[in-house]
Amino acid sequence: MKFAGKNIILDKEINELDILVLRFIAILEKYTDYVIISGYVAILFGRSRITEDIDVFITEVSYERFAGLYDEIKKDGFWCLNAEKGDEIYRYLADGCSVRFAIAQQTIPNFEVKFAKKMLDKEAFRDRIQVKLKPGILKISSPERQIAFKRYYLKSDKDVEDADHIEHMFKGHIDKRAINKYRLLIEQQP
Repeated sequence: MKFAGKNIILDKEINELDILVLRFIAILEKYTDYVIISGYVAILFGRSRITEDIDVFITEVSYERFAGLYDEIKKDGFWCLNAEKGDEIYRYLADGCSVRFAIAQQTIPNFEVKFAKKMLDKEAFRDRIQVKLKPGILKISSPERQIAFKRYYLKSDKDVEDADHIEHMFKGHIDKRAINKYRLLIEQQP
């Protein structure tokens, strides 16, 4: 792993989950901006565990733009677990709910996609980093945000282990003050 500002060059053997994430993200990028958060980030950096979903915040788009995105997602062999009609799926997103997409006839792994509506969600776009893999680039939430979110908001054993793993992998490249700043923001949320 090599650090270059807000970019990381990750020379790793790509697995099936990474390939699926790159495939889905390639479609998303045509229609909206995104940031990957939560468990997949730890897995991307070598944590050995499975996940049922890949959490993704996207910027809000018009219904017309979303309809194009949804059409392309379906053409590429994905389906929505929440609803079939694009307008229903869009309403879920517009109402602040997440929707899930998976390979047709499967339920896991799935992509849990949500419009970034809350302040903390939107801020994940500001401090994100790019991870350069051999076949493509992924935009992920900063390691500091990941650590704080998992350690101080989610708090499950699995999440704390994810936070510990990320902290270990980014040793020497972590801003402890930023972790504390995110912890305080998380604690202030209603």
